[in-house]
Order: sequence, then structure tokens, then C-alpha cells
Amino acid sequence: MPAIPDRIALDEILSISRLVCGLWQVADLEKDGTLLDPEQGADALDAYARTGFDTFDMADHYGSAELITGRLLARYQHDPRPVALTKWCPEPGSMTADIVRKGVRERLDRLGVDKVDLLQFHWWTFEHPAWLDALHEMARLKEEGLIGAIGVTNFDAAHLALALADGVPIATNQVSFSLVDRRAAGALSDLCRARGVKLLAYGTLCGGFLADRWLGRPEPTAITDWSRSKYKRFIDTAGGWEAFQGILRAAAAIGRKHGVSVSNVATRWVLDHNAVAAAIVGARLGESEHRADNLKVFGFSLNAEDRAALDAAFAATKPIPGDCGDEYRRPPYLTASGDLSHHLDTIPSIYTAEPVPGRPGRSQVSSGSVWEPIAGYSRAVRVKDTICVSGTTATHAADRCIAPGDAGAQTTYILDKIAASISALGGSLEDVVRTRIYLRDAAQWEPVSRAHGCVFGDIKPANTLIETGALIGDYEVEIEAEAVVD
Repeated sequence: MPAIPDRIALDEILSISRLVCGLWQVADLEKDGTLLDPEQGADALDAYARTGFDTFDMADHYGSAELITGRLLARYQHDPRPVALTKWCPEPGSMTADIVRKGVRERLDRLGVDKVDLLQFHWWTFEHPAWLDALHEMARLKEEGLIGAIGVTNFDAAHLALALADGVPIATNQVSFSLVDRRAAGALSDLCRARGVKLLAYGTLCGGFLADRWLGRPEPTAITDWSRSKYKRFIDTAGGWEAFQGILRAAAAIGRKHGVSVSNVATRWVLDHNAVAAAIVGARLGESEHRADNLKVFGFSLNAEDRAALDAAFAATKPIPGDCGDEYRRPPYLTASGDLSHHLDTIPSIYTAEPVPGRPGRSQVSSGSVWEPIAGYSRAVRVKDTICVSGTTATHAADRCIAPGDAGAQTTYILDKIAASISALGGSLEDVVRTRIYLRDAAQWEPVSRAHGCVFGDIKPANTLIETGALIGDYEVEIEAEAVVD
């Protein structure tokens, strides 16, 4: 059995452990307002680092995790030193160069380093397009040497593809991935394999539920731990406690055969997906340390019989709804609080609805395009319960074409823009009753249709797709929409 975890290269410079120590539980331990002692916390991390678990994942909102890790890094004056992966999760709004640089500088200062090894970006709603501004500015800071590699968190396949098509050099995407939540094994993994992006899997042990101690146990009723509260919601959504017990029974039988734990089986299953670089396991800084058991993950492999047993258990469960990251953006909110609507409702819209003078019951939104006053049109207009959205292209800010030449990526951006227009006028995508799609090249019908289906697969509005020939500039597709607000 290996003495240390396996490692994997994310690029020509950055190498990480295939088992990453997640520090989200620092926030849980500090939730009563009492901060952990930074030096004692660094002592605990050092114990991990010296046994090969030398890669730590944290975020700006994980309590004092960055400060504790900074104390650890200060003890290593020469390479190799532990690897620090952190996240920047700004509120949606204008993402100017100064705002992005300030967010990055704060990460550098808290970690006490000149360069963040991997900076991962999270965005709450793609209806606000400034996420692309933030990522492009991060790419410039990467060129300056302030960021080693750029990652994203909780990006679905469509928006990861959009960022890549727009030229953002993304190395990783951190998403939920486990025996319970298997969404990342589909379109997202396919995209990552094709484009060389690696997945960092969190939630691999479902907050500790994917463990022998829960086999045959009654369903818990009172949970105070933030992480466990979150993943109990995943279990409920995937079919409930009995369906989950079926997964545990299958994993336990496989574990007995190989002489390993349920947690080892759960982690090995995720790591075996070739789009996955690493699984993130919790580090409780002195509590519930399982380093010796975690190392067993690298001492066995799953065979076809093992995978068939797990597939049979999966058949009794329900897929987690939506694509990766949807749990943060739409119901069901599979988060520690169980509901993010209070947070998402406070996020400012990029558009502002204005009444039409002298026309009661009519309102409109403008995108600020220079062409709207010249040509005399609005981005969208609402009359009573009907919202009409003008033909929309993948134009970012004033005049930049997003993802030139990629019709599927442009469609994703356009539908976000349409959603924001409708939302500003009091509707939602669920209210859309018709879309019309105009293509430069009919041969691009499939990526455009698939992107449309990702958004409207359950809504199913009336739809028309037309090849129009030349569109202005580098635009491959233009879409208009109508919605009726019930």
C-alpha cells in the first residue's frame, strides 16, 4: 500500500494530491463566532502535509481557513511546500479590473503568498454576465504571475464550455460528485475530457454519510452540522434513506471483498472517472482524522462486478435534478440552509424595468446598446401579461461578440441574456411560450438545439429554427422570445 496519496499534474507547473484536504469545516467550527487559534490550526494542517496530504482547499468564506493555511505556508521557506487552492465568491455586480484585483489581492494577503496556486471562481447567477469580465481579468492577473492556475466552482457543462470558447484558460471545475450525486459523470465529464479541464470532486463522502457507521442505522432526525445538513438533503432528493441504504449495502459488500471501508469504495469510484483530478475530503483540524484509512483508496481497484453492483443500487435512486451547480441557483436548493431564494432575490439585475411614458400597463428594459436608440427598439417590452424579447445576439457589454464561431456557446450566453430581460420585467423562463432561432449556418443546428434544450427541456415552448444566411459580424445565432406571465 502506498505511503502517501497519489499525485496528479494540473498543468506543467502545478501538481496536487489526488486526495485534497477540504477546510470548509473551519467555518462550521467557528460558526459561534469563536475563531480557531491560527498556529494550532497550522499544526493540524502540518500533520496532514507531512504524511503526503499536502494540498488544501478553502474559500474566502470558510471562516479563517485562509489565515490558518497562511500560517502553515509561512513555515515552508523552500519548495516543495504545501499547495493552497482557494476560492473567490463575489456578489454579482460590476466586475471591473479594480474589483477583481482587490479580490485576488485579499486572497494573497490572507495566505501570505505572492501567487495563489489555484484560484477558483464562483458566480451565483449567470443572468448577470459580469462573470466573464471577472474571469478574463483573472486571466490577465495569471499572466502577471499573481495566479498560478484558474479554476471555477459549480459551473455546469454549458457555462464551462462558454468560458472556454471565449478564451478563458480554465484548468479545473470543482463540483459535487459522489455515489449519491452522479451528475458530473455525464456531459460535464465529456466536455472536460475533450478540453483538458480537470474536475475537483467535493461531497464525495456526502458529509460523512458514505461511511460504515451509517449502514443499517435509522434515519437521523436532528442534524446540527452544516455539512451533514447539506448532504442529507442530497440523500432525500435522490430517493430517501432506504434508497441510500441500498448504496451503502452495495459499497459495504465491495469493501468487505477488498478489505476496505465504505468511504474507500465511495472515493475510489469517483477517482476512477478519468475527468477527475482529485477528491476533496474534510479535514477537521484534530478531530475525526482518517488519514490512514484514506490511504487505502490507492491500494485496490474496482472491477466490473463491483461496478455492476453499484449500478444496481443506483437504479433504485433518483437522479439529482439539473446540471452541476444548479443546487446553488434554483430549487431544490441543496445547501446547508436548504434555501437560497432569500440570497438570490437580493442579487441586482443587470437590467432595470422602466415604465413607458403615457402608456399605462407597458414597461421596457434597455441593455444600453448603442444601436437601441439608433434603430429605435428595446431589449424587451412588457404589455400587461405578455413579454416580448427582441432578437438577441451574444453581445457582451457594448459591442464584444462572445465566443466567435461557437454557435452552441453563443446560444447559452443569449439565453442567459433573455432570462435576465424577462426577469427584470417580472417574469421567468418558465413563462416563455415561444422562441425563434435564426442561424447563420443550418449545419450548426445541433449544438444550438442542445443548448436550447438545456434551458427549455422541461418548459417546452413553441419553437422555430431558421437558417438566415449572413448575420452581422461574428454572430452565429440570434434568438427572440415571448413570455406570458400567468
